[in-house]
Amino acid sequence: MQNLVEDFLQYLRHERGQSDNTAKTYAALLGKFTAWAEKQGLADWHDVELKHLMAFLSNERIRNVLPAGRGKSATSGNADAADPSPQPSPFGGEREKIRRLSGESVYLEIAALRAFYKFAENEKILPTNPAENLSLPRRWKRLPKALSNDEIAKLLTLEEPATPVTLCDQAILELAYASGLRLSELKNLRLEQLHLDAGFINVIGKGNKERVVPVGKTAVAALNRFIEAGRPKLITPKSPANVFLTKRGRPFAAVTLWLRIKNRVKRTGIERNITPHMLRHSFATHLLEHGADLRVIQELLGHANIGTTEIYTHVTGSRLREIHRKFHPRA
Repeated sequence: MQNLVEDFLQYLRHERGQSDNTAKTYAALLGKFTAWAEKQGLADWHDVELKHLMAFLSNERIRNVLPAGRGKSATSGNADAADPSPQPSPFGGEREKIRRLSGESVYLEIAALRAFYKFAENEKILPTNPAENLSLPRRWKRLPKALSNDEIAKLLTLEEPATPVTLCDQAILELAYASGLRLSELKNLRLEQLHLDAGFINVIGKGNKERVVPVGKTAVAALNRFIEAGRPKLITPKSPANVFLTKRGRPFAAVTLWLRIKNRVKRTGIERNITPHMLRHSFATHLLEHGADLRVIQELLGHANIGTTEIYTHVTGSRLREIHRKFHPRA
């Protein structure tokens, strides 16, 4: 069964142009199903019927998982696994409440199965598509959280003394907020994509789609300062052309880059839990609050669908109230 999953992943990467992150997500989700199917005695995709898919998803809905960072998921199928009461922590006596798998996770599992079966059907690998009868549950949209202007000012205050590492951090943060880049786009950004004299960069986004993004003067200055005074002290003979490098002169892994940003957040005294997308959310929200057109923001963010960008209209209520008070005759 895993061989066919590998074919599907190759199709995603090479024919659909999906990112490595997307392929890894599908691999993990389909891996859950193949592991479950093996335990049920299903050795071939031809043996899988709709009732098996339904049983798997039913199992996933009732499966309990440990809180993030606390170990592997608990397995269902016995009395203990169905009991959501607090459990002893394996990390030292604390009792942790085991939680159910989120609806979002179940949604993604259904989406992965449907995409896989659609591929197998189109390629005529499987005679039927039992997943076509799986309906996707309604997906609740979580409103993006943005940093306030004061928090942005704190975060972007240059640290002293200036070192190659602090200059690198500064350039990353300035560019993330100035241009709304994803974490993967920041870590993969290369020197040849920079056109700082003209004030823009070429960004390779999801699905290898290229877009042109303007860069503000402050971010340009931070990038130039890092490239001239910081990056030369980080490079080694084996360093690639990535703009941002670790202390060892290597490209950042996603988790390493984010830890650097989180450590910077802690040093500034901001107490909120900052997530990887919050600088990107701040970029979009602040543009919209200051009157930018939604279609322009869509282009800058690299969203394929305007519906993805429209979520930012729900977090700009204060701006709308201000316009209403200012222009409506009876406000």
